[in-house]
Amino acid sequence: MWERFSYYGMRAILILYLTLFVKYPRDSALEIYGLYTGMVYLTPIVGGILADRWLGYRATVLAGALLMVIGHFAMAVPALLFPALTLLILGNGLFKPNISTIVGSLYLPRDPRRDAAFTIFYMGINLGAFLSPLVCSTLAEAFSPHWGFAAAGVGMVVSFIIFSAGIPLMRPATGEWRAMSRSEWFRVLFTTGMGVLLAFGGTALARWLGRSIVSAAFQGGILIALVFVVIYLASRLQGSAEWKRAISIFILAFFTAIFWMGFEQAGGTLNLFAYEKTERRIQLGGWEWEFPAPYFQSLNPLLILVLAPLFSMLWIGLAQRGREPSTPVKMATGLFLLSLGFLIMTIAEGRALYAKVGPLWLATTYLLHTLGELCLSPVGLSMVTKVAPSSVAALMMGVWFLSSAFGNYMAGVSEALLERYSLPLYPSLMGIAAGGAVLLLLLARPLNQWMQAKVVASAQV
Repeated sequence: MWERFSYYGMRAILILYLTLFVKYPRDSALEIYGLYTGMVYLTPIVGGILADRWLGYRATVLAGALLMVIGHFAMAVPALLFPALTLLILGNGLFKPNISTIVGSLYLPRDPRRDAAFTIFYMGINLGAFLSPLVCSTLAEAFSPHWGFAAAGVGMVVSFIIFSAGIPLMRPATGEWRAMSRSEWFRVLFTTGMGVLLAFGGTALARWLGRSIVSAAFQGGILIALVFVVIYLASRLQGSAEWKRAISIFILAFFTAIFWMGFEQAGGTLNLFAYEKTERRIQLGGWEWEFPAPYFQSLNPLLILVLAPLFSMLWIGLAQRGREPSTPVKMATGLFLLSLGFLIMTIAEGRALYAKVGPLWLATTYLLHTLGELCLSPVGLSMVTKVAPSSVAALMMGVWFLSSAFGNYMAGVSEALLERYSLPLYPSLMGIAAGGAVLLLLLARPLNQWMQAKVVASAQV
């Protein structure tokens, strides 16, 4: 919960901090936002490797928490903006993949408590995502943005204390349980120190090279990671069935990146639209209050908490009737709902040329995008676990997170990129999402056959 409070608290107020307080131009601020959120989803690959090869899951989580604590408090110093963001990126990269792995390690695969445990875990994630925009943006508006950043830092201190105190209770289902040793604590502190050095040294180098070089490095990193994945798959996959399974994941990851490019406008252009063009005043009698723009970002996790059980029942009910849509069709539906959300925003932006629009325009957009997320994100994650060949299952999950990283980055740079060709943002995103939905529907049957073929092949083996 606290790690998601940290991330979504930053997501809620970062773009407003960059544009209103640091006075970055809009396109530069959005690019920084895109790089930050993209790197948060790229670095978990490194965090997973470090945990597997050297640190262990517990030590990696603790080091990640400490780096995030330092990063949040460093955000209080404007001159430390980029080292602070780098610390938060590195901390997330260490923390994010390994906390989920620890939850899974507490139970055997068929333990009936396993799903209940992940449900509690999932609720914690969404509780943190719901609370952080409310708390951080309220403090940022009442006092200063540094109060909002500090609130997330205090949350990560609490997280570190809770996790450290709970280590004696975390007994893995397989293997030998043991307390944290001095050598493990040394590795925690050593990794934290190296992360701090890397953050300050790396950002000094990046400042010298220029932000365009950093963007190019991010894009190159995605490309290099994909080349590495393809080479590794060539050495591990056996037979056409396994290749079909892997390729189907790649194709669906591409459409997922399109979805996140649109969905993650929430912390960028939609946040700025809420601040600049949305009427946020509430009047009751003689009392008037203008709520902070990032409050809208709490709608998504709140709607997920309410709607996720209904979607679960919907899929089960359709499956019992033999009418459950295939994974590609579900994901195409998610893209179509994303497109509808941007249709709403296109109309709202036209009305905002004359006066601020009511909050229901953004609220409706968030509702449609959340419905789209529920059709795409959990379905996609489940698909990877079922479809990926067992020899490369973890790697294919990494590929899935690469699509999130690239989609988040594109969410930050899409406005400036489209402006080069004189294309309006929201109509363009509406068209891209709708086109993606149609194309995915056309590919649904062959993709589903490839996924079914791979399942049969693995069963025969």
